Amino acid sequence: MSKKQEIFIFSKDSIAKAEEIIAKYPAGRQRSAMLPLLELAQRQNGGWLSTAAIEHVATYLSEPFMRAYEVATFYTMFNLKPVGKYHIQLCGTTPCWLIGSDEVMKACEQHAKTKCGEMSEDGLFTISEVECLGACRNGPVIQINDDFYEDLNAEKVAEIIESLRKKKKA
Repeated sequence: MSKKQEIFIFSKDSIAKAEEIIAKYPAGRQRSAMLPLLELAQRQNGGWLSTAAIEHVATYLSEPFMRAYEVATFYTMFNLKPVGKYHIQLCGTTPCWLIGSDEVMKACEQHAKTKCGEMSEDGLFTISEVECLGACRNGPVIQINDDFYEDLNAEKVAEIIESLRKKKKA
């Protein structure tokens, strides 16, 4: 059974942003733009990096695919499979766990209607447990796409997720 080859190329806007990013690096050091270009590709690709997107970034920087793939698989900020419209990342390290991140996780799963590591059937939510979101003093904390929510409990999480669900219907 053959699988259709997926294609990824930067959009016109992404090309302009990529050129701005690359211009920040000295001549001969353009490969230093690998992280921001992978992030740019991930945003354009709906929140995840396909093999074709990683390959495109490598080619764009005149680097071997394997070098871009190593970077994409090393950093947890890159998603190597599709994620929901709202990617819920919950800090599960000891400081957050001690003050209730396990209850916040249960609330996330209940209200997003999916399990950690999976995407909801409606494609709205993906839940991931991450190592640290850098808000130990204000935990438990979650990051949803680019937004951070601190000092959480089950009730607050329910409100946040339900408000995101309502946005979808609007």
